Amino acid sequence: MTQENEAPEPTDTPETAAPPEQGAPQPDLGGRIKDLEAELVKAKNDLLYAKADTENVRRRLEAQAEERGKYAVVNFAKDVLSVADNLRRALDAVPADQRESSELAKTLTVGVEMTERELLGALERYGIRPITAQGQRFDANFHQAMMEVEDTTVAAGTVVLVMQTGYKIHDRLLRPALVGVSKGGPKTPSGEQVDTSA
Repeated sequence: MTQENEAPEPTDTPETAAPPEQGAPQPDLGGRIKDLEAELVKAKNDLLYAKADTENVRRRLEAQAEERGKYAVVNFAKDVLSVADNLRRALDAVPADQRESSELAKTLTVGVEMTERELLGALERYGIRPITAQGQRFDANFHQAMMEVEDTTVAAGTVVLVMQTGYKIHDRLLRPALVGVSKGGPKTPSGEQVDTSA
């Protein structure tokens, strides 16, 4: 029996690896690295833009929530203002001499005044404050002119009569003051404050 020696098949080792063929495409590692770096820079920029956009949305939502909280009571406040108006009318309807002469009128007046103060205090806690109009230059942003009053003693365009108090809620107009405005007096330059101390 003859024993045949089989030669092992050759394996490619780094030393014996066949050189690449002359016409075969070579991988461009430098170009591939540049492409990957560019993709990385683009991904980083996209991430930064996404974070900035998310932060802007968060701030906008917080501002909207704060605004809703500040102005949520607007409709309720408008309804309550008529109560404040009626309390003031009730106080104005009682003549000063009767307040002193009648114990009942005096007690009733004190009670209504206390109720009015408490109501105005509650409104103020929610940022609702009356607009000062008497003696001020007419401002269409806060006043609604109901009539003109001939008065040569004050500058034209001065509020000389307040028929209904106006109110602001925080920095917004809640209700304009209904006013009478003077005419016939000297002209006041725009932006100049009216002096009503005389």
